[in-house]
Amino acid sequence: MNISNVATAPAREVDFPERVFDLAKRSLRELNQALHQLTPGSNETAWEVLNPKGSHSVAVGVDQPVAVDVRGSVGYYCGGMNAGGAITVHGSAGPGVGENMMSGSIVVKGDASQYAGATGRGGLLVIEGNASSRCGISMKGIDIVVHGNVGHMSAFMAQSGNLVVLGDAGDALGDSIYEARLFVRGKVGSLGADCIAKEMRPEHIELLQGLLDRAGVTGVKAAEFKRYGSARTLYNFNIDNADAY
Repeated sequence: MNISNVATAPAREVDFPERVFDLAKRSLRELNQALHQLTPGSNETAWEVLNPKGSHSVAVGVDQPVAVDVRGSVGYYCGGMNAGGAITVHGSAGPGVGENMMSGSIVVKGDASQYAGATGRGGLLVIEGNASSRCGISMKGIDIVVHGNVGHMSAFMAQSGNLVVLGDAGDALGDSIYEARLFVRGKVGSLGADCIAKEMRPEHIELLQGLLDRAGVTGVKAAEFKRYGSARTLYNFNIDNADAY
């Protein structure tokens, strides 16, 4: 037999292999351990999580630039401490989604419960539905875009970063706020202590438009939003930091 005439199948591309993890068959601990064991340069770049069924702490502590698609709703703390991952929840999320996120992105296709993005230091959190109370509490650099409404006490003690709300905001928005920027397209129930309406200058419109583009928002113009921020009467303001605001 002349093997030179035998057709050979083309090599299968393995640059972007996908890992499918079914939580109906394997434990959440196994999933998170597998994600934590990834090393820089790993070719295991796409992960799919099936049957989350409201599990808590799904994909916490991801520290590599991998995509994690969660096919269903999750419980509390999904994507907590995310540092570079692109996590998408194809459902709703319980309390604390993206808490203390450092970088990367989290997209929630449904609604989010309380304190979404709490203490987040970086990255982008997008909630395509509504967010409950205390969204962005004590945020420290994270960008949060909510397509719907946010509940009361959102951005409480927010230190830096941007909270964008396409819908309405509940009572006490920005209570005791520091230097974070708040952009709301709809109505605001009431402003919290030391939070005031501020001028929407061209640089803010440019910044906001960039956030809307990153969050996949279409048909909405940045000029339609109002800006809110700190009156700087509750803390010692340092003029050296004025350029950051």
